[in-house]
Amino acid sequence: MRAAISDAFPGARLHIEPLPGGRFAIEFFQEGLLRPLSAAELSDGTLRYLLLVTALMVLNEPETSLHPDLLPALASLIIRASAQCQVWVVPHARRLIPALQRDPDCNCIVLEKNLGQTVIVGQRMLDEPAWYWPD
Repeated sequence: MRAAISDAFPGARLHIEPLPGGRFAIEFFQEGLLRPLSAAELSDGTLRYLLLVTALMVLNEPETSLHPDLLPALASLIIRASAQCQVWVVPHARRLIPALQRDPDCNCIVLEKNLGQTVIVGQRMLDEPAWYWPD
């Protein structure tokens, strides 16, 4: 988690304080600030990135609400997580895809809509799995 925070916010660190009743508080320490920031003081994008750090598995549009400058750090986070388990990412941000593809183990499947039908780019007719609609 420390590396993911450092990638996105160089010099920053996060402190998590358990509270009664199963709750917790966070303090976000960043270079140049005189005091730590609470969760209520962080931007939606910063909070979302921190949540992604803690809950990374299958991601649908993980870049939503993130500042574009955070996308390379997000890609690094996803790549690190993929060393531990399989991660599927469904991005819509063009900048995130090449950042993920820098990892030689990245398997990228590009989909596009063609006359209302979603197809895999580069897949030929004989490569398709057999599919039949049930009666």
